[in-house]
Order: sequence, then structure tokens, then C-alpha cells
Amino acid sequence: MQRPRTQTVIATAWILFWLLMISTAVQEYLRDHHHDLWKPVLWESSSALTGTLLLLAQRRFTRKYDALIATPGRWFLRQLPWLLVFWTAFVPIAFGIRHAVYALAGQEYPHEGWLQVYLYEDIKMTVYFFIFATIAFGLLSFRAMQEEQLRVERANASLREAQLLRLSQQMQPHFLFNALNTISSLMYSDVARADAMLIQLSDVLRATLDVGERHLVPLETELRLLRGYAALMSERFSDRVSIAWQIDDALLACAVPVMSMQPLLENVFKHTVEKRRQPTAITISVQRDGDTLVLRLDDDSGHLPDAATREAGAGGIGVRNLRERLAALYGERASFALTSLSPAGVRAELRLPCAS
Repeated sequence: MQRPRTQTVIATAWILFWLLMISTAVQEYLRDHHHDLWKPVLWESSSALTGTLLLLAQRRFTRKYDALIATPGRWFLRQLPWLLVFWTAFVPIAFGIRHAVYALAGQEYPHEGWLQVYLYEDIKMTVYFFIFATIAFGLLSFRAMQEEQLRVERANASLREAQLLRLSQQMQPHFLFNALNTISSLMYSDVARADAMLIQLSDVLRATLDVGERHLVPLETELRLLRGYAALMSERFSDRVSIAWQIDDALLACAVPVMSMQPLLENVFKHTVEKRRQPTAITISVQRDGDTLVLRLDDDSGHLPDAATREAGAGGIGVRNLRERLAALYGERASFALTSLSPAGVRAELRLPCAS
């Protein structure tokens, strides 16, 4: 798409250039009190036609040297032999056209001696040749720069895609191992509950397979995965946890990173629910703040580690994974924060772009 557009711009500029040359020649001709306007039009038109044919021929036979654009000296040396072609071919073609048209009009085309004509026209051709060779070099360099930029962008996109795939593949086994460990802890003490959790786990894994290798899914799909995991964990800690859902159904179509809330809920169970005997209340909410989707997960009992511990990497693979995925998908347009609540508790807040 870019190349045809560039060719159209070049062709338009070339036509406008020769229209300007023709109009200038006509004005000078009229200023000398002449009235045969076809003559200056013929002179410049024959020059335009001849110059165009020679430039097209030069481009056709030197296109194979475009790869040398990175070494300007070598590229210009490959163009230089065509200056001899311009010197030898321009006068016979352009003046031949003029003589033929004059003869058809029953007139004779007057001009200086052929030596003076060749000298004058070849000086003009030398100037034109280097001007248009420089323009061609600039256009080819610009196109090469665009193609290189496109290659870099494609490489970065491929790298980002591979990174996201690696992160997704890393997180799913992590989730699975935790779930299996939970089921394993119940296998010998409560077979019925372990069986119910296996069924719930199969439903969650089926939902995970449904999203395939997608990195973004509708909020509705993400909540389906999250509710499955919540049900799985609530079955184990039925007497120690309660979960309240505050979801704005108008936001269910907003795109969110797949399994972005599950590691946050997993952290609450791992760092708070498992370590307490008292009940823990969890609230999961999804609201809009302008063009931002705000996903919150609050608990009423957790405590954030101190700054030194957080710097050392507390928060686990799930949170680190989430931060990396947000950076790859959104850059600075998304944010994730953990804050302490009063008198106790932790809020995990995820802010994502979601246009109206």
C-alpha cells in the first residue's frame, strides 16, 4: 500500500515539474512577441518525454542495485554510467521529435550547430541527472528506513507475543499445581469433598482450554475462570472464607488479560486464609472510572510485607507474572497496586484501559 502511494506522489510531482517548465517557456515566448504557442510547448514536451523515458530506463536497469543504498558511494557509482546514456541519447531523441513535428507543420526547426547543441544540452542533462539521482537516493533511503522500522516492529511484536505465551504457559501449570495440592490435602480426610473439587477443577481447566492462547478475553470469560477457582478454593475453606461479588454487568465485554485476577485471589488464600483460623471476608469488584476499568480484590485480614521483603520478591510468581504481562500488553496505560486497608486487610487493584 505504501509503495503505490509513493509512486503516485512521485509521478504527480514529475508532471507538475514539467507543467511548470512548459508554462515558463510559454511566458518567455509570449514576452518576445511570438504567437505560435505550440512551439514552446513542443520544445518542453519533447524534453519531458525524452527525460521520462531515459529515467524510466535507468530505473529499470539499476533497480537491482537498490541493496547498495546503505553504501551511497557504491550506489552512485552504479548510476554514473547512465550519465553517458543521457549525454548521447537525449539530443537525438528530443531534437528528432522537434524536427519531425516541425516538418509536419511545413517548417524547419532552427537551432545552433550540433556541437553547441550537444554541449548546452549535456550540461543541462548533467545537472538534471545528479538532481534526480539525489532525489531517487533520498526516496530509496526513506523506503529502506520504513522497511527496517517495520521489520523491527514485527520483531518486537513477535518477541512480545512469545513473552506473553511464555508467561501464560508458566502461570497455568502454577495454578494447576496449587489446585492439585489442595485436592491432595483432602483425599484421605474427606473423599467426597476431594471428588467435588476434582469436578470443579475439570470445569476450570475446560474453561482455560476454551480461551486457547489468547492473551485478552472479555471480562465475562475472565470472571467465569475466577468464579471456578473461587468455588474450588471455597470448597476447601468453606468455614473460613466468604466471597462477595460486586460486578457491573455493563462492563462484561471489556477486554482483560486472561487469568489476571486468579493469581490475586490465590495470594489471599495462600497468605491469609491458610494462615488464619478466623473467617476471612473477600470482596471482588469491577467498576468503571472514566475510560478505565478498575478491578479490585479486598480482604479484611491480610497484611502487606514490609518494603524490604517486597523488594526481595514477595508476592510470588503470580504477581510478578501479572506485572510483566501488563507491561507487555499495555505499557504505562495499565497499573497494578497493593495497598493496606484499615484496620486490617489488603487491596489489590488492577486498572486497565476500557473505552466506552
